[in-house]
Amino acid sequence: MNEYRTHTCGELRRTHIGQDVVLSGWLHNRRDHGGVFFIDLRDHYGITQIVVQPDAPFFDEVTHLRKENVIRVKGTVEERATDTVNAKIDTGEVEVVMRAFDILGAAESLPFAVFPEDEVSEELRLRYRFLDLRRQRLHADILLRSRITARVRELMVRMGFTEYQTPVLTSSSPEGARDFLVPSRLHPGKFYALPQAPQQFKQLLMVAGFDRYFQIAPCFRDEDARANRSPGEFYQIDMEMSFVTQDDVFAVIESLFTDLFSTFSDRKMDTAPFVRIPYREAMLKYGSDKPDLRNPIEIRDLTDVFDGSAFAIFAKQIAAGAIVRALPVKGVADNPKSFFNGMVEWAMSPEVGAGGLAYLQWKDGEVKGPIAKVLSRDELDTIARRCGVGQGDVVFFVCDQEKKAVAISAKVRTHLGQELKLIEPDVFRFCWIVDFPMYEENPETGKIEFSHNPFSMPQGGMEALNAMDPRDILAWQYDIVCNGEELSSGAIRNHQPDVMYRAFEIGGYTREEVDAQFGGIINAFKLGAPPHGGIAPGLDRLVMLIAGRENLREVVAFPMNQHAQDLMMGAPRAVTDRQLNELSIRVDLPEEG
Repeated sequence: MNEYRTHTCGELRRTHIGQDVVLSGWLHNRRDHGGVFFIDLRDHYGITQIVVQPDAPFFDEVTHLRKENVIRVKGTVEERATDTVNAKIDTGEVEVVMRAFDILGAAESLPFAVFPEDEVSEELRLRYRFLDLRRQRLHADILLRSRITARVRELMVRMGFTEYQTPVLTSSSPEGARDFLVPSRLHPGKFYALPQAPQQFKQLLMVAGFDRYFQIAPCFRDEDARANRSPGEFYQIDMEMSFVTQDDVFAVIESLFTDLFSTFSDRKMDTAPFVRIPYREAMLKYGSDKPDLRNPIEIRDLTDVFDGSAFAIFAKQIAAGAIVRALPVKGVADNPKSFFNGMVEWAMSPEVGAGGLAYLQWKDGEVKGPIAKVLSRDELDTIARRCGVGQGDVVFFVCDQEKKAVAISAKVRTHLGQELKLIEPDVFRFCWIVDFPMYEENPETGKIEFSHNPFSMPQGGMEALNAMDPRDILAWQYDIVCNGEELSSGAIRNHQPDVMYRAFEIGGYTREEVDAQFGGIINAFKLGAPPHGGIAPGLDRLVMLIAGRENLREVVAFPMNQHAQDLMMGAPRAVTDRQLNELSIRVDLPEEG
């Protein structure tokens, strides 16, 4: 018999009544009820109530134990009185009357309470993360992550995928985010890089004939933190498939997500196939390629309506190259004037950056608002028709240069959705963003550059590259988005060397530069590569959505803070001169101030 426990703290039921048991765990809570003392004993599996009778020889010692002491309890299982049954815990029909106890791990004074789960600063939580992980909500979220990961592996194997491991020490890439570099002791002055993603390796597995690959892959990027992005490291469900089209990749992800979101959440979700939205349409209707479809507001372009109109402020800006975006909102025309003034003030704040925010109200049988009198009846009717509005509705207007107008209208859309409580609750809304532009024109230099992923196959192949304006060429590239969160980007890969050379030539690379920077993969393609494509959903972000959390740090066991520091382990930290000498490295720190 195990000397520490015969059962876990989540195991005992009515069938165990009368049995002598041994339990071990943390002292979660304690209560004094008129002389009888109660302890909630907690382990990984649950909580059991322990009863300490006032005549017990150890009564005084037990009543002075601190919370979070690790103790072993010997006792007898008894039935709880009917009026004391706790339906909130699995062991709530029974309790254990203590006959003996001993301390297995003494706890000093705690920096913060495990129970109750009061608000604690994030810095303190991260410094004592092991203690934070004892708290039930965070503990449950890490367990959820484990169950989701196990389910992913099960589903991927069921769909014909095989898990392979790719290198963690690799070469630095000139593309993408900053690399984390690892100095080589055996090759002084040279460095490995931690992989930003297993991109080239998984494609080389396809060239090697492995057909369907997946991996729960660690990835490393030296980039700033956000609520939905961890600094340093993260995990993704990396996958690649040979002899597939975009539709085949979509089918795999839709099957995977349908299972995961329906299994681990009780919220409603879209049924497959998920809606597909071309990139340019997404930027027009939502101002973003990560649209939150729970928000019903759809943006319209009304530049032509205001071009040459009597509303001089807009007309002059349009003549200088500006555009007008309109945001129609149903049923809010009766909001007080303070709401509209507040919207204008918010839009002109530094965080938004709008020069102003015009609006029209369809109210009391007429059109009202600051700009109503300077617009003709035909213009007002056109706005109403194009925006699909009528009595009780409002249209807000943003006017600026295109890039800025798109960004501002997206912020206005989100703000209106939140302020007016238009966001559909308790639901997952998915969409695919497709038909990304292959190239874009740099506004400062006028040169043609890659818009997103340079390794995507251009739609139309070599013919499109040779015959079309580069700004009109679309790529076989796609994103999967849920509730405004990008879960993954993917693409059908450019596996043909001649097409790749031509694509990079348009993007400003010589053949020699392509060979020097991407020689490993392009040389492999020259020896026979299958058509292939893939995607890599972020595991951290996926769990965050399913768990209903707003920060990735809530679903990662040992995250860094926003400054890419591990406060618990003290990383990063300086190393000794001896270590630096072994690596042929000299540290040249920037001057302070």
